[in-house]
Amino acid sequence: MFMLKSSTLTYSIILFIAFVLLAIFVRYNPVNNFDINISRFVQQFHHPTLDKVMIGISAFGNVSIAFASMVITALLFFIFRYRREALFVMAISFTGLITFSLKRLFTRPRPTDEYVTIIESYKNHSFPSGHTLSYVVFFGFIIFLMQQLKTMPSYLRNFITVFAYFMFIVGPISRIYLGAHWFTDIVGGLLIGLIYLLQLNNFYKKGLKKEMEIEP
Repeated sequence: MFMLKSSTLTYSIILFIAFVLLAIFVRYNPVNNFDINISRFVQQFHHPTLDKVMIGISAFGNVSIAFASMVITALLFFIFRYRREALFVMAISFTGLITFSLKRLFTRPRPTDEYVTIIESYKNHSFPSGHTLSYVVFFGFIIFLMQQLKTMPSYLRNFITVFAYFMFIVGPISRIYLGAHWFTDIVGGLLIGLIYLLQLNNFYKKGLKKEMEIEP
């Protein structure tokens, strides 16, 4: 049975406590000046061309596209004989269940046009941001794998890493820009996503260490 490293466990507990505190704040302040001011700051850069770019970036977090991206990525790893990596990529799919459960638990309304400009609207609940959780775990794990898989060509690993970092950072920002989420929704998704990512990385490294120990 795999045991969590003490550092991983400590970081996970800190992140979880931060999420609980944030959730309490959001519960009693579903609409607040802090979120409104950040949304208005981000949306001041509104431009029709940028709208299209942000919609395209945000599309990667939609359920169907996110799942397809995960499956395609897993298949590519499997085809090129990175079978363990393919399995771990598929494990990211459980984040969908986490998002669904937390949104049902907190039932925070989405931003409305009373406070922000709605460029892309959604009907489900707002907290935490499922897109952000998905970006953090998927692209965060890809970044981690690119550091581990030294057998891959360096130019390919560098290209994938740069793209993953871009999506990791800009993806969550696009949700505020589009008026789909508050900043605190993004932070909530980030915190839960980092907890999941820490566990995923930890189990991957534990399995890798075990494989190296049994090799002749």
